Amino acid sequence: MSSFDRPSDPDIPASAWVTRFTSLIRTGGRVLDLAAGHGRHTRYLLGEGYEVTAVDIDASGLSDLSGCEDLTVLEVDMEGGAWPFPANTFDGIVMTNYLHRPHFPFLAKALTADGVLLIETFGEGNEKLGRPRNPDFLLQPGELLNAFAGTLVIVAYEHGVEERPRPAVRQRLCATKATAPVSLGRFVD
Repeated sequence: MSSFDRPSDPDIPASAWVTRFTSLIRTGGRVLDLAAGHGRHTRYLLGEGYEVTAVDIDASGLSDLSGCEDLTVLEVDMEGGAWPFPANTFDGIVMTNYLHRPHFPFLAKALTADGVLLIETFGEGNEKLGRPRNPDFLLQPGELLNAFAGTLVIVAYEHGVEERPRPAVRQRLCATKATAPVSLGRFVD
C-alpha cells in the first residue's frame, strides 16, 4: 500500500531539500540513506556518483538495485537494537520522513570530518493536516536546531507549512561537521 511516507513509486523525485544541499557532501563520498524506503534518495545519490548505504526495516523496495556496486542495502530494524555504524563512517547522512530521536547523537558521530547531515521530516502542527498525527513522530519548533547546534555547524534550517506534494508541516536541517562556515554562494538561484 502506498502512502506519502512510503510511496510505492520508485521514480518519485528526491526531496528538493536533499538535492539543494547534496553538493556539500564530498564528491564520490559514502552516504547513509537512513529509512530509505523505496529508495528515491538512494537512486538520486547513486546517480550523483556517491557510494550509498541504504537502510530500512523493509528493503524490498530496493530489490531492483541489486548488483549495484556502489550500493549496500541493509534490512535492519534501526529502533530495535544498538546503532550499527561506527564513528566517522559517512560523508553524508540523509534522513527524510522518519524520526527516532535516540539516533540524534549517533548521527553526528557517524559523520566524517566535514560530513553533512540532511534531515527532513514532520513537525508539530502536522496533526491538523494529516499523518503522522502522533506527537512522538512530530518535531517541536526548533527541535532539530537544539539537537545539533552544539555538535554541528548549522547551514540551513526550516520549519513551516508546505502545500506540495500535500499540505504538511515540515522541519528541515542541513548541518555539517565542518570546522568553519561553508560557502553559501553555490545555493543562490
